Amino acid sequence: MSILSGKNILLGISAGIAAYKTASLVRLFVKAGANVKVVMTPTSKEFVTPLTLSTLSKNPVFSSFTSEDDDNDVWNSHVDLGLWADLMIIAPATANTLSKMANGVCDNLLLATYLSAKCPVYFAPAMDLDMYKHPTTLRSFNVLKSFGNIMIPATSGELASGLVGEGRMSEPEDIMSFLEHDILDKLPLKGKKVLITAGPTYEAIDPVRFIGNHSSGKMGFEIAKQAANLGAEVILISGPTSQTISHSFIKIVPIISADDMYNAVHSYFNDIDIAILSAAVADFKPKHVASQKIKKKENTLTLELEKTKDILASLGAIKKKQYLVGFALETNDELENAKGKLKTKNLNLIVLNSLNDKGAGFKSDTNKVTFIDDKQKVNEFQLKSKADVAKDLMNEIIKQINA
Repeated sequence: MSILSGKNILLGISAGIAAYKTASLVRLFVKAGANVKVVMTPTSKEFVTPLTLSTLSKNPVFSSFTSEDDDNDVWNSHVDLGLWADLMIIAPATANTLSKMANGVCDNLLLATYLSAKCPVYFAPAMDLDMYKHPTTLRSFNVLKSFGNIMIPATSGELASGLVGEGRMSEPEDIMSFLEHDILDKLPLKGKKVLITAGPTYEAIDPVRFIGNHSSGKMGFEIAKQAANLGAEVILISGPTSQTISHSFIKIVPIISADDMYNAVHSYFNDIDIAILSAAVADFKPKHVASQKIKKKENTLTLELEKTKDILASLGAIKKKQYLVGFALETNDELENAKGKLKTKNLNLIVLNSLNDKGAGFKSDTNKVTFIDDKQKVNEFQLKSKADVAKDLMNEIIKQINA
Protein backbone atom coordinates (compact mmCIF):
# COMPACT_ATOMS: atom_id res chain seq x y z
CA MET A 1 0.00 0.00 0.00
CA SER A 2 1.27 3.47 -0.87
CA ILE A 3 2.15 5.96 1.85
CA LEU A 4 -0.38 8.19 0.06
CA SER A 5 -3.25 5.86 0.95
CA GLY A 6 -5.91 7.74 2.89
CA LYS A 7 -4.27 11.12 2.25
CA ASN A 8 -6.33 14.09 1.06
CA ILE A 9 -4.50 15.37 -2.01
CA LEU A 10 -5.40 18.73 -3.54
CA LEU A 11 -4.17 19.00 -7.12
CA GLY A 12 -3.83 22.50 -8.56
CA ILE A 13 -3.64 22.74 -12.34
CA SER A 14 -2.42 25.84 -14.16
CA ALA A 15 -2.59 26.60 -17.88
CA GLY A 16 0.25 24.69 -19.55
CA ILE A 17 0.27 22.03 -22.24
CA ALA A 18 1.50 19.54 -19.60
CA ALA A 19 -1.97 19.74 -18.02
CA TYR A 20 -2.91 16.77 -20.20
CA LYS A 21 -0.71 14.62 -17.93
CA THR A 22 -2.85 15.40 -14.89
CA ALA A 23 -5.49 12.88 -15.92
CA SER A 24 -2.92 10.12 -15.44
CA LEU A 25 -1.69 11.73 -12.23
CA VAL A 26 -5.19 11.80 -10.72
CA ARG A 27 -5.69 8.19 -11.69
CA LEU A 28 -2.42 7.20 -9.97
CA PHE A 29 -3.39 9.07 -6.79
CA VAL A 30 -6.79 7.36 -6.67
CA LYS A 31 -5.24 3.96 -7.38
CA ALA A 32 -2.86 4.56 -4.45
CA GLY A 33 -5.87 5.02 -2.18
CA ALA A 34 -5.75 8.81 -1.89
CA ASN A 35 -8.76 11.15 -1.82
CA VAL A 36 -8.32 13.67 -4.61
CA LYS A 37 -9.83 17.09 -5.29
CA VAL A 38 -8.83 19.30 -8.20
CA VAL A 39 -8.62 23.08 -8.46
CA MET A 40 -7.99 24.55 -11.92
CA THR A 41 -7.17 27.99 -13.18
CA PRO A 42 -9.87 29.10 -15.65
CA THR A 43 -7.54 28.95 -18.66
CA SER A 44 -6.24 25.47 -17.79
CA LYS A 45 -9.64 24.08 -18.81
CA GLU A 46 -8.56 24.67 -22.42
CA PHE A 47 -5.91 21.93 -22.00
CA VAL A 48 -7.81 19.27 -20.02
CA THR A 49 -11.52 19.08 -19.29
CA PRO A 50 -13.00 19.29 -15.79
CA LEU A 51 -15.31 16.41 -16.75
CA THR A 52 -12.32 14.10 -17.26
CA LEU A 53 -10.75 15.06 -13.94
CA SER A 54 -14.05 14.90 -12.07
CA THR A 55 -14.74 11.43 -13.41
CA LEU A 56 -11.29 10.16 -12.46
CA SER A 57 -11.17 11.83 -9.03
CA LYS A 58 -14.82 11.04 -8.19
CA ASN A 59 -15.15 14.60 -6.89
CA PRO A 60 -16.32 17.92 -8.35
CA VAL A 61 -13.62 20.06 -9.98
CA PHE A 62 -13.30 23.67 -8.82
CA SER A 63 -12.18 26.56 -11.01
CA SER A 64 -14.04 29.62 -9.76
CA PHE A 65 -15.22 31.07 -6.46
CA THR A 66 -18.84 30.28 -7.30
CA SER A 67 -20.55 27.54 -9.28
CA GLU A 68 -24.12 27.09 -10.38
CA ASP A 69 -26.23 24.44 -8.68
CA ASP A 70 -29.90 24.31 -9.65
CA ASP A 71 -29.84 27.97 -10.66
CA ASN A 72 -28.24 29.00 -7.34
CA ASP A 73 -24.73 30.31 -6.91
CA VAL A 74 -22.70 28.02 -4.64
CA TRP A 75 -19.64 29.41 -2.89
CA ASN A 76 -16.47 27.36 -3.34
CA SER A 77 -14.47 28.06 -0.21
CA HIS A 78 -10.74 28.26 -0.79
CA VAL A 79 -10.29 28.14 2.99
CA ASP A 80 -12.16 24.84 3.31
CA LEU A 81 -10.19 23.35 0.42
CA GLY A 82 -6.90 24.44 1.97
CA LEU A 83 -7.83 22.99 5.35
CA TRP A 84 -9.08 19.72 3.82
CA ALA A 85 -5.79 18.89 2.14
CA ASP A 86 -3.03 16.79 3.69
CA LEU A 87 -0.82 17.90 0.84
CA MET A 88 -1.19 20.18 -2.16
CA ILE A 89 0.58 19.77 -5.47
CA ILE A 90 0.50 22.30 -8.28
CA ALA A 91 1.19 20.53 -11.56
CA PRO A 92 1.79 21.86 -14.05
CA ALA A 93 3.10 25.01 -12.39
CA THR A 94 3.57 27.57 -15.16
CA ALA A 95 5.92 30.54 -14.99
CA ASN A 96 2.90 32.81 -14.63
CA THR A 97 1.39 30.88 -11.71
CA LEU A 98 4.77 30.47 -9.99
CA SER A 99 5.42 34.21 -10.21
CA LYS A 100 2.00 34.95 -8.70
CA MET A 101 2.60 32.43 -5.90
CA ALA A 102 5.98 33.95 -5.12
CA ASN A 103 4.59 37.48 -4.99
CA GLY A 104 1.29 36.85 -3.21
CA VAL A 105 -0.92 37.66 -6.20
CA CYS A 106 -4.39 36.23 -5.65
CA ASP A 107 -6.55 36.58 -8.74
CA ASN A 108 -8.11 33.10 -9.04
CA LEU A 109 -9.38 30.26 -6.89
CA LEU A 110 -6.19 28.20 -7.22
CA LEU A 111 -4.00 31.01 -5.89
CA ALA A 112 -6.45 31.79 -3.07
CA THR A 113 -6.43 28.13 -2.08
CA TYR A 114 -2.63 28.03 -2.18
CA LEU A 115 -2.45 31.03 0.17
CA SER A 116 -4.93 29.31 2.50
CA ALA A 117 -3.25 25.90 2.58
CA LYS A 118 -1.84 24.72 5.92
CA CYS A 119 -0.32 21.55 4.46
CA PRO A 120 2.95 20.89 2.60
CA VAL A 121 2.83 22.35 -0.91
CA TYR A 122 4.66 20.77 -3.86
CA PHE A 123 5.04 22.37 -7.27
CA ALA A 124 6.08 20.78 -10.57
CA PRO A 125 7.26 23.45 -13.04
CA ALA A 126 6.42 23.11 -16.72
CA MET A 127 7.48 25.65 -19.34
CA ASP A 128 9.72 26.15 -22.32
CA LEU A 129 13.51 26.05 -22.09
CA ASP A 130 14.26 29.79 -22.04
CA MET A 131 11.39 30.50 -19.64
CA TYR A 132 12.67 27.85 -17.25
CA LYS A 133 16.12 29.44 -17.16
CA HIS A 134 14.96 33.06 -17.04
CA PRO A 135 16.18 34.96 -13.94
CA THR A 136 12.65 35.83 -12.86
CA THR A 137 11.63 32.16 -12.97
CA LEU A 138 14.73 31.11 -11.06
CA ARG A 139 13.89 33.78 -8.49
CA SER A 140 10.35 32.38 -8.19
CA PHE A 141 11.81 28.92 -7.53
CA ASN A 142 14.06 30.24 -4.77
CA VAL A 143 11.37 32.39 -3.16
CA LEU A 144 8.87 29.53 -3.08
CA LYS A 145 11.43 27.12 -1.64
CA SER A 146 12.28 29.72 1.02
CA PHE A 147 8.58 29.63 1.99
CA GLY A 148 8.93 25.89 2.63
CA ASN A 149 7.33 24.78 -0.63
CA ILE A 150 8.88 21.72 -2.27
CA MET A 151 9.95 21.76 -5.90
CA ILE A 152 9.65 18.69 -8.10
CA PRO A 153 12.32 19.53 -10.68
CA ALA A 154 11.46 19.55 -14.35
CA THR A 155 13.25 17.12 -16.62
CA SER A 156 14.92 17.50 -20.00
CA GLY A 157 13.20 16.40 -23.16
CA GLU A 158 11.25 17.56 -26.18
CA LEU A 159 9.15 20.62 -25.33
CA ALA A 160 5.94 21.94 -26.86
CA SER A 161 7.95 24.46 -28.88
CA GLY A 162 9.90 21.66 -30.54
CA LEU A 163 13.06 22.57 -28.65
CA VAL A 164 14.83 19.98 -26.56
CA GLY A 165 15.96 20.94 -23.08
CA GLU A 166 15.01 21.48 -19.44
CA GLY A 167 11.46 22.51 -18.59
CA ARG A 168 9.44 19.37 -19.23
CA MET A 169 7.13 18.54 -16.31
CA SER A 170 8.03 15.31 -14.53
CA GLU A 171 6.01 12.32 -15.64
CA PRO A 172 3.06 11.33 -13.40
CA GLU A 173 4.84 8.16 -12.21
CA ASP A 174 7.92 10.19 -11.27
CA ILE A 175 5.80 12.75 -9.42
CA MET A 176 4.18 9.91 -7.45
CA SER A 177 7.58 8.45 -6.60
CA PHE A 178 8.92 11.87 -5.56
CA LEU A 179 5.98 12.48 -3.24
CA GLU A 180 6.16 9.03 -1.66
CA HIS A 181 9.90 9.23 -1.01
CA ASP A 182 9.77 12.81 0.26
CA ILE A 183 6.95 12.03 2.68
CA LEU A 184 8.59 8.82 3.87
CA ASP A 185 11.97 10.51 4.45
CA LYS A 186 10.31 12.98 6.81
CA LEU A 187 8.31 10.46 8.84
CA PRO A 188 9.39 10.24 12.50
CA LEU A 189 9.54 6.42 12.62
CA LYS A 190 11.40 5.86 9.36
CA GLY A 191 14.00 3.14 9.92
CA LYS A 192 12.35 1.93 13.14
CA LYS A 193 11.05 -1.62 13.63
CA VAL A 194 7.88 -1.89 15.71
CA LEU A 195 6.42 -5.11 17.08
CA ILE A 196 2.72 -5.08 18.00
CA THR A 197 0.55 -7.84 19.43
CA ALA A 198 -3.21 -7.81 18.95
CA GLY A 199 -6.37 -9.80 19.51
CA PRO A 200 -7.13 -12.71 21.83
CA THR A 201 -5.47 -16.08 22.24
CA TYR A 202 -7.42 -19.34 22.11
CA GLU A 203 -6.34 -22.08 24.51
CA ALA A 204 -7.48 -25.50 23.35
CA ILE A 205 -9.62 -27.75 25.56
CA ASP A 206 -10.05 -30.37 22.85
CA PRO A 207 -9.98 -30.25 19.02
CA VAL A 208 -13.30 -28.34 19.02
CA ARG A 209 -13.44 -26.15 22.14
CA PHE A 210 -11.18 -23.50 23.57
CA ILE A 211 -10.84 -20.91 26.33
CA GLY A 212 -10.79 -17.38 24.91
CA ASN A 213 -11.87 -13.81 25.54
CA HIS A 214 -13.82 -11.02 23.87
CA SER A 215 -10.88 -9.11 22.38
CA SER A 216 -11.58 -8.00 18.79
CA GLY A 217 -8.03 -6.90 17.97
CA LYS A 218 -9.26 -3.46 16.86
CA MET A 219 -6.91 -1.55 19.16
CA GLY A 220 -3.80 -3.41 18.06
CA PHE A 221 -4.67 -3.12 14.39
CA GLU A 222 -5.21 0.64 14.72
CA ILE A 223 -1.82 0.97 16.45
CA ALA A 224 -0.18 -1.03 13.66
CA LYS A 225 -1.77 1.17 11.01
CA GLN A 226 -0.66 4.35 12.76
CA ALA A 227 2.91 3.10 13.27
CA ALA A 228 3.17 2.14 9.60
CA ASN A 229 1.79 5.51 8.50
CA LEU A 230 4.57 7.12 10.53
CA GLY A 231 7.17 5.18 8.55
CA ALA A 232 7.83 2.19 10.79
CA GLU A 233 8.37 -1.37 9.63
CA VAL A 234 5.69 -3.21 11.60
CA ILE A 235 5.49 -6.82 12.74
CA LEU A 236 1.86 -7.41 13.77
CA ILE A 237 1.45 -10.65 15.73
CA SER A 238 -2.27 -11.30 15.96
CA GLY A 239 -4.50 -13.86 17.56
CA PRO A 240 -7.73 -15.00 15.87
CA THR A 241 -9.68 -11.93 14.69
CA SER A 242 -11.91 -10.70 11.90
CA GLN A 243 -9.81 -7.53 11.59
CA THR A 244 -7.97 -7.01 8.30
CA ILE A 245 -5.25 -4.63 7.22
CA SER A 246 -3.31 -4.05 4.00
CA HIS A 247 -0.16 -1.97 4.19
CA SER A 248 3.20 -2.50 2.55
CA PHE A 249 4.95 -1.68 5.84
CA ILE A 250 3.01 -4.25 7.90
CA LYS A 251 3.81 -7.94 8.16
CA ILE A 252 1.07 -9.97 9.84
CA VAL A 253 2.05 -13.05 11.82
CA PRO A 254 -1.09 -15.05 12.74
CA ILE A 255 -1.04 -17.14 15.92
CA ILE A 256 -3.60 -19.08 17.96
CA SER A 257 -2.42 -19.72 21.50
CA ALA A 258 -0.44 -17.90 24.18
CA ASP A 259 2.49 -20.24 23.54
CA ASP A 260 2.34 -19.39 19.83
CA MET A 261 2.44 -15.70 20.66
CA TYR A 262 5.28 -16.14 23.14
CA ASN A 263 7.41 -17.92 20.55
CA ALA A 264 6.58 -15.45 17.77
CA VAL A 265 7.31 -12.38 19.91
CA HIS A 266 10.65 -13.75 21.08
CA SER A 267 11.69 -14.66 17.54
CA TYR A 268 11.48 -10.99 16.51
CA PHE A 269 12.26 -9.08 19.71
CA ASN A 270 16.05 -8.76 19.40
CA ASP A 271 15.76 -6.68 16.22
CA ILE A 272 12.89 -4.50 17.44
CA ASP A 273 13.10 -0.82 18.46
CA ILE A 274 9.60 -0.51 19.93
CA ALA A 275 7.33 -3.27 21.22
CA ILE A 276 3.66 -2.61 21.99
CA LEU A 277 1.84 -5.55 23.53
CA SER A 278 -1.87 -4.81 23.25
CA ALA A 279 -3.08 -8.41 22.84
CA ALA A 280 -5.43 -9.93 25.41
CA VAL A 281 -3.35 -13.03 26.16
CA ALA A 282 -5.00 -15.78 28.20
CA ASP A 283 -3.61 -15.99 31.73
CA PHE A 284 -4.47 -19.67 32.03
CA LYS A 285 -4.73 -22.68 29.73
CA PRO A 286 -5.93 -26.25 30.21
CA LYS A 287 -3.18 -28.39 31.71
CA HIS A 288 -4.28 -31.35 29.60
CA VAL A 289 -5.74 -31.02 26.10
CA ALA A 290 -7.98 -33.85 25.01
CA SER A 291 -6.99 -35.45 21.73
CA GLN A 292 -10.65 -36.05 20.83
CA LYS A 293 -13.84 -34.10 21.41
CA ILE A 294 -14.98 -34.42 25.02
CA LYS A 295 -18.40 -36.05 25.12
CA LYS A 296 -21.21 -34.57 27.23
CA LYS A 297 -21.60 -37.51 29.64
CA GLU A 298 -21.84 -35.75 32.97
CA ASN A 299 -23.68 -32.66 34.22
CA THR A 300 -20.39 -30.99 35.11
CA LEU A 301 -16.91 -30.83 33.66
CA THR A 302 -13.80 -30.02 35.66
CA LEU A 303 -10.80 -28.50 33.88
CA GLU A 304 -7.40 -28.23 35.51
CA LEU A 305 -5.76 -24.99 34.42
CA GLU A 306 -2.17 -23.81 34.55
CA LYS A 307 -0.63 -20.41 34.02
CA THR A 308 0.51 -19.34 30.58
CA LYS A 309 3.90 -17.73 30.11
CA ASP A 310 3.93 -14.00 30.92
CA ILE A 311 5.04 -12.61 27.58
CA LEU A 312 5.31 -8.99 28.72
CA ALA A 313 7.36 -9.84 31.81
CA SER A 314 9.65 -12.09 29.77
CA LEU A 315 10.44 -9.21 27.41
CA GLY A 316 10.95 -6.77 30.27
CA ALA A 317 13.54 -9.15 31.72
CA ILE A 318 15.64 -9.25 28.53
CA LYS A 319 15.08 -5.86 26.94
CA LYS A 320 18.12 -3.76 26.08
CA LYS A 321 17.52 -0.91 23.65
CA GLN A 322 13.82 -1.65 23.13
CA TYR A 323 11.07 0.72 24.23
CA LEU A 324 8.48 -1.59 25.79
CA VAL A 325 4.78 -0.76 26.11
CA GLY A 326 2.16 -2.87 27.85
CA PHE A 327 -1.62 -2.68 28.24
CA ALA A 328 -3.55 -3.15 31.47
CA LEU A 329 -7.27 -3.86 31.35
CA GLU A 330 -8.54 -3.52 34.92
CA THR A 331 -11.84 -3.71 36.77
CA ASN A 332 -10.80 -2.47 40.23
CA ASP A 333 -7.94 -0.49 41.81
CA GLU A 334 -7.05 0.38 38.23
CA LEU A 335 -4.28 2.94 38.68
CA GLU A 336 -2.51 1.04 41.47
CA ASN A 337 -2.61 -2.23 39.54
CA ALA A 338 -1.29 -0.58 36.37
CA LYS A 339 1.57 1.09 38.22
CA GLY A 340 2.43 -2.27 39.76
CA LYS A 341 2.63 -3.93 36.35
CA LEU A 342 4.71 -1.07 34.99
CA LYS A 343 7.34 -1.66 37.65
CA THR A 344 7.33 -5.45 38.00
CA LYS A 345 7.42 -6.03 34.24
CA ASN A 346 10.10 -3.39 33.60
CA LEU A 347 8.05 -1.37 31.10
CA ASN A 348 8.70 2.07 29.68
CA LEU A 349 4.99 2.85 29.39
CA ILE A 350 1.72 1.21 30.29
CA VAL A 351 -1.69 1.95 28.78
CA LEU A 352 -4.50 1.55 31.31
CA ASN A 353 -8.12 1.02 30.38
CA SER A 354 -10.96 0.01 32.65
CA LEU A 355 -14.04 -2.05 31.96
CA ASN A 356 -15.82 0.32 34.33
CA ASP A 357 -15.58 3.08 31.72
CA LYS A 358 -18.48 3.01 29.29
CA GLY A 359 -17.26 2.66 25.71
CA ALA A 360 -13.85 1.26 26.70
CA GLY A 361 -12.41 -2.21 26.40
CA PHE A 362 -13.37 -5.09 24.12
CA LYS A 363 -15.34 -5.03 20.85
CA SER A 364 -16.18 -1.29 20.80
CA ASP A 365 -14.74 1.23 18.34
CA THR A 366 -13.81 3.54 21.21
CA ASN A 367 -11.50 3.42 24.19
CA LYS A 368 -10.72 5.52 27.25
CA VAL A 369 -7.09 5.22 28.32
CA THR A 370 -4.52 6.56 30.73
CA PHE A 371 -0.79 6.56 29.97
CA ILE A 372 1.67 5.97 32.83
CA ASP A 373 5.39 6.18 32.06
CA ASP A 374 8.39 4.85 33.96
CA LYS A 375 8.76 8.20 35.74
CA GLN A 376 5.24 7.73 37.15
CA LYS A 377 3.84 10.54 35.03
CA VAL A 378 0.09 9.98 34.52
CA ASN A 379 -1.73 11.29 31.44
CA GLU A 380 -5.46 10.63 31.33
CA PHE A 381 -7.51 10.95 28.14
CA GLN A 382 -11.21 11.25 27.46
CA LEU A 383 -13.18 8.65 25.50
CA LYS A 384 -11.94 8.58 21.90
CA SER A 385 -12.05 6.40 18.84
CA LYS A 386 -9.46 3.64 18.87
CA ALA A 387 -7.87 5.26 15.83
CA ASP A 388 -7.34 8.47 17.81
CA VAL A 389 -6.07 6.53 20.81
CA ALA A 390 -3.50 4.90 18.50
CA LYS A 391 -2.38 8.35 17.34
CA ASP A 392 -2.07 9.58 20.93
CA LEU A 393 -0.05 6.51 21.84
CA MET A 394 2.38 6.80 18.94
CA ASN A 395 2.82 10.54 19.58
CA GLU A 396 3.63 9.77 23.23
CA ILE A 397 6.15 7.09 22.26
CA ILE A 398 7.86 9.37 19.72
CA LYS A 399 8.07 12.11 22.34
CA GLN A 400 9.57 9.70 24.87
CA ILE A 401 12.17 8.13 22.60
CA ASN A 402 13.29 11.55 21.33
CA ALA A 403 13.48 13.09 24.83
